[in-house]
Amino acid sequence: MTLHLYVGPTASGLRQILVEQCEIVVHPPARRGDIKALLDECPLPGSIAIVDGTFHSFPSVGHIEIRKAIQKGWAVWGLASMGAIRACEMRLMGMRGYGDVYRQYCDDIEFDDDEVTLVHEIDSPYRAISEPLIHIRSFVSALREKRFLSPENALAIVSDLKERWYAERTLARLKRLLLDTGNMSVHDVEHALSGFEAFRIKSQDLHNFLLSRCWRTNCLS
Repeated sequence: MTLHLYVGPTASGLRQILVEQCEIVVHPPARRGDIKALLDECPLPGSIAIVDGTFHSFPSVGHIEIRKAIQKGWAVWGLASMGAIRACEMRLMGMRGYGDVYRQYCDDIEFDDDEVTLVHEIDSPYRAISEPLIHIRSFVSALREKRFLSPENALAIVSDLKERWYAERTLARLKRLLLDTGNMSVHDVEHALSGFEAFRIKSQDLHNFLLSRCWRTNCLS
């Protein structure tokens, strides 16, 4: 029943759940060669879940090593971030996807890899320094639906952040953009941002995955 979980900043706020589940072995964000090394260390197949992974600091986890794990009988899951990207790319090769981020990649061929990208500290607990665009899109969409933002202002905010390097997609930058619209007071903006946690879809996917224990039943989502 052991699950090898490759995770970093997406696990923020979920450390207690991970501690309580003794069947989970937590690894740092996946990078090229990590899955191969695991297979060499553990010859008997088990379960793997890739959540976070490196993009630029180190080569990203490879399709070939994932495919070899699947061929050797491992159940390989992907969700939330790099894992969702790989699961979408390899869904016809036996990799299993889970959660809203995974479904977004499967349903929208124009949904870019950089939507889930962020900058984080290099060591555990991998504290996030920037915010993934997928979270910001969801937050801005909610403000538009509540009529705090016009459709034009909402589009302009997302476009501004989309055109920036992902390290510059911060809540501080988002706050300035919201204030620049002139539609929200400082109090309104600060109150809205205080509830930003509810829009962290990546962490929600991981939370639901851990509670579901999908790797035990091999269910698909």
